[in-house]
Amino acid sequence: MKNIINKAILTLFVFAFAACGEFDDLNVNPNKPVAVDSETLLSSAMRQIGEGVLSNTRIGPIYAQHIANITYTDDDRYQAVQSDFSGWYTGPLSDIERLIKLNTDEDTKDAASKSGSNANQIAAARILKAYFFNFLTDMWGPMPYSNALRAEDGVLTPAYDSQQAIYESLFKELEEAVAQMDGGAGVSGDFIFGGDMTQWARFANTIRMNMAIRAADANEALAKAQFLDAVSDGVIEADLMYPFLPEANNENPWFSAFRTRTDFALTEMLVNDLKNTNDPRLAQYADPTLNSVAAGNPVYVGMVYGLSTPSTQPPDVSFPNSTYVKAQDAPLAIYSMAQVHFAMAEAAARGWTSESAEAHYKAAIKASWDQWDVSYDDAAFDSYYNQTGVKWNNSNWGELLGYQKWVALFGQGYEAWTEWRRLDYPELILPEDPLSPSGGIPLRLIYPAAEENLNGANYQQAVQMLGGPDSDGTRLWWDTK
Repeated sequence: MKNIINKAILTLFVFAFAACGEFDDLNVNPNKPVAVDSETLLSSAMRQIGEGVLSNTRIGPIYAQHIANITYTDDDRYQAVQSDFSGWYTGPLSDIERLIKLNTDEDTKDAASKSGSNANQIAAARILKAYFFNFLTDMWGPMPYSNALRAEDGVLTPAYDSQQAIYESLFKELEEAVAQMDGGAGVSGDFIFGGDMTQWARFANTIRMNMAIRAADANEALAKAQFLDAVSDGVIEADLMYPFLPEANNENPWFSAFRTRTDFALTEMLVNDLKNTNDPRLAQYADPTLNSVAAGNPVYVGMVYGLSTPSTQPPDVSFPNSTYVKAQDAPLAIYSMAQVHFAMAEAAARGWTSESAEAHYKAAIKASWDQWDVSYDDAAFDSYYNQTGVKWNNSNWGELLGYQKWVALFGQGYEAWTEWRRLDYPELILPEDPLSPSGGIPLRLIYPAAEENLNGANYQQAVQMLGGPDSDGTRLWWDTK
């Protein structure tokens, strides 16, 4: 796996300079790659799962209030709520679009097929495309989608699609991608699934399952149908982890964040909640404070969230765990079995299935313990589970699921923030002197200023689709509460 990732990195450099010796066409830019193997494009796009979705230490885990800044707290007070998305279109989505064209165009598809059957490469690209667009629309809402990625056709100011339309299209995209897999050679350049198309299909179905649960309150008929179909077709059967490497080219983002600084600690709310319920995941999520370790009495202390003028010192609070969270090669979850069982529990609670909601809820907590390498025995689990506020109760399943998902999604900051926005649990803390335009905890990201300035007419249509101002306080389509 390490060799696959390193090969992708090296190949990108090789192609970047390969054209330097060609002088037969003076119209060719010698510093721009002329041809890139499709497997290199796939690897490049897949890297953005780790370097983009899972890597941001400034928004997801902070807005979910898993993590707090120790000294520079502007992000905790939501200064960065306006954020640019252009890099997603010029980066991984552009790579994906080019990958699809290489495997579709009659002039290039035969050469591209050395990296896997054309149909399988297109299927993998469509699944990644859906994954990234789902992430983007869950951050901002309406996005350039059906009209995007058409710069070669002269479309430089793309129209937006509503979030509902994007969701409906992504469901179809994922279904069609799985259906077009042809049993031929698996895809090359795939350092997560190793070219196993069965695993790609399970990945697609898991995305669809997760989207369906998210859309449950906005369009229950669509959500239920998609959920049941995705689960029937087969979702992941083990935690799906992104494989960071013990080297700078593809290292864990928390390791990078702590390379020369000590800015981040677990929040007081998270640490205290885990202490109050004797949750064994605390020791896997956090390190004891440096001062307490030096004194020979290790303790866990969280950072008060969102202070305007913090006075806490780094040795006095708990950093993310050195082994399970911020080791250079510590993997992070793309999707976990805890998420699968929580989704099944919610589907049962909503009456979509006849399965036991409590059984899946318990299985989700157990799966989270397993993900974080918690030593398990029945007595310890029963002691934790039978506490008030933990044990399943059909009358307040939304609150129970909201809290347990919030705990289990540690390390998946965007997912944790998104599920908090949908379920509204647990009750998060309003920081001192919030800097967000709404004055509250953000419910979405604000569009970049460049969109209003350079794509004004389409931007105004996007705001109309939002059904409210371009503010962090405007709820997205699926956030109906």
